[in-house]
Amino acid sequence: MYAVIKTGGKQYKVSPGDTIRVEKLPGEPGEEIELNEVLLVDDGENLKIGQPVVEGAKVVATIVAQGRSKKIIVFKKKRRKNYKKKRGHRQHYTDIQIKEIQA
Repeated sequence: MYAVIKTGGKQYKVSPGDTIRVEKLPGEPGEEIELNEVLLVDDGENLKIGQPVVEGAKVVATIVAQGRSKKIIVFKKKRRKNYKKKRGHRQHYTDIQIKEIQA
């Protein structure tokens, strides 16, 4: 069984037991969350495709960790103009473990 969910502007294919890293979601580690934007559900026999979401379907997950990813350096330069900018960015993320898919 698997589902395609949408969170943080991205789509993920998930199955029960999977651990994925998504854009930051509110909550503390150990909390259960429900993801209601389910775009597709396949249980091996039936395939349900949403228009745009599957009605009544949800994915239950547990927050494993909250954190920040590695720093990304953004460097801008214009030659011969004495223009340089160096900026860094660390994106917040949430690790979640999929418990079950309810169709």
